[in-house]
Amino acid sequence: MSDASDHKSTRSNRTIISVDAMGGDLGPSAVVAGLYYSARKNPNIGFILHGPKEKLEPLVNKRKILKDICEIRDARDVVSMDDKPSQVIRTGKESSMWSALESVRQGEATVCVSCGNTGALMLMSVIRLRKLPGIYRPAIAVLWPSPNPQGFNIMLDGGADIRADAKDLMQYALMGVSYARNGFDLPRPRVGLLNVGTEEHKGRSELREAYDLISANARNADFEFVGFVEGRDLPGTRCDVVVTDGFTGNVALKTGEGVAKMISDQLKEAFRYTPLSRIAALLALTSLRRLKKRIDPRRSNGGVFLGLNGTVVKSHGSADATGVSAAVKLAFQLGQTGFSQKLAARVASAAMLEQDANSDTHGEDE
Repeated sequence: MSDASDHKSTRSNRTIISVDAMGGDLGPSAVVAGLYYSARKNPNIGFILHGPKEKLEPLVNKRKILKDICEIRDARDVVSMDDKPSQVIRTGKESSMWSALESVRQGEATVCVSCGNTGALMLMSVIRLRKLPGIYRPAIAVLWPSPNPQGFNIMLDGGADIRADAKDLMQYALMGVSYARNGFDLPRPRVGLLNVGTEEHKGRSELREAYDLISANARNADFEFVGFVEGRDLPGTRCDVVVTDGFTGNVALKTGEGVAKMISDQLKEAFRYTPLSRIAALLALTSLRRLKKRIDPRRSNGGVFLGLNGTVVKSHGSADATGVSAAVKLAFQLGQTGFSQKLAARVASAAMLEQDANSDTHGEDE
């Protein structure tokens, strides 16, 4: 049997993830190690791995479990973190990033995962996969650890576009609701709109307009709109989905990652301070490990590009094997639920509701 036939047979009963092996800060070795972690835990996953074949083959061949479920696609060029997105579009057609997206576009894989340049990945995704009909701006949905039963809140936009008007924010809410339903099995997600206060009169004019639009769509789209929320609600229990513009969302995300690292470093220093504190650390070792795991940003790694004809998961550029494995796990979950198709249906339904509402308004004016 030929190699192509072998791969086709191997893929038949698996959810296939297309992975850009290049572009991350730690190189392809961290990516392949992350795939290995995922494959050990999940027998129903397979990979198409994109990058220079001579670099990837030795890494894959060292791990027998990957040899059977991983197809390597030779892609010579690499999109670096310093490359400008507009330049990549002109010169990046031989890159691992382009190749990884092409596998999703061709239907060979369900989801694309990349640790590479965020701006380049978003622009390339829009060009190769196209936006869903009716979508104004795609968004990046990121996970925020929370005491909610699902363990995370969803925040969007996490940095796809620093601009967002009222209609954009309304669409972010609808996309976030679809993600919460399909990614976390929440039948009626609670949505909050991030603002400088919870009072209805506060905030910029586009936020107040977005408040009215989201509120008007809540009933028909079957979600609960809790109104304006503040920064402290991002890791809180008041809502499941937090909607904001990309500038605010990205600043909040990077701030949260910095605070989590500071807490971890401060705890280590505190427990090393005296011999008694080191003994206390030993006695509390299980609880400390649980806390470390809970606030570890690597375990919530993976921002989902929403609003495209295909699902793309953006892993953090500095992700190690644990972080890559977390992004792959998220990609697998979304692939299993048919997330792209369900999101497309929800956006189409919302567009019809908006058209009906506009028709009613025009009818009243006449």
